[in-house]
Amino acid sequence: MSRLSFAERLKNLFKSDTSSDSFFEDLTDNLIEGDVGAKTAFEITEILEKRCKEKHLSGDKELGAELKEILLDYVRETELVPAENSVNIWMVLGVNGVGKTTSVAKLGNYFKKQGVENVVLASADTFRAAAIEQLAMHGEKIGLRVVSHQHGSDPAAVVFDAAEACKAKKSGLVIADTAGRLHNKENLVRELQKIDKICRDKADAGCYKKILVVDATTGQNALRQAEVFNDAVGLDAIILTKYDSTAKGGVAVSVGKELGLPVAFVCDGEKYENIDRFNAEKYIEEFIGL
Repeated sequence: MSRLSFAERLKNLFKSDTSSDSFFEDLTDNLIEGDVGAKTAFEITEILEKRCKEKHLSGDKELGAELKEILLDYVRETELVPAENSVNIWMVLGVNGVGKTTSVAKLGNYFKKQGVENVVLASADTFRAAAIEQLAMHGEKIGLRVVSHQHGSDPAAVVFDAAEACKAKKSGLVIADTAGRLHNKENLVRELQKIDKICRDKADAGCYKKILVVDATTGQNALRQAEVFNDAVGLDAIILTKYDSTAKGGVAVSVGKELGLPVAFVCDGEKYENIDRFNAEKYIEEFIGL
């Protein structure tokens, strides 16, 4: 189901009789199909049902506005900005296939255009030779330095060298691409914790961020990925990729409500410019079709 058809179904439902037995059951089903987790969907429906009775709400406009207010309590947004005159290190995480390496390049390009000096990309996904080559290609196209080692080398050593390159100039932003092999969870967690220690040691105080990239179209899989990475290293923010008219969109509600994680950026295309800061209000309005 596309985000548009989800919004249309919601609008049609809101035109029906809210006092009917099936109305709130249908609403719960719609929310779950829109990739809001079942537990959260039931909670949202209960709150809306209570408010409908208290405020005597009816019609798609009143119900839509009330649902928006409820969802805004769940969705979190954050603004990530590198600190000036400091060594900033951002570790970018995510499973293979979500657009992680491309997102690293988009972030680098975004902050370069924002005037951040000394942006360095670190190719710390050393297990996938294609990731090293891909990031090198991106760096060449957008004019950013890429620090990499050979395939199979220690990822933490790559981040160490990239951080040293920033420290040599006394400031800058290291954006590190990391491996995402969830099928080998114990090794992944151990590896990420090793990189995490290097990042903590090398970044200036308050300048280290852990950012997870998730595919907006994968729904509850994205929530499960967020749980694994959050348990491993503790996340600061989310980037939503493949966020376009085909995305159902409920994943931001789920990660906000169940994990307390904010979204920082959304990516909606393949070009380097296709990245924007996340706006919770705009996101909710598009999600429910207001």
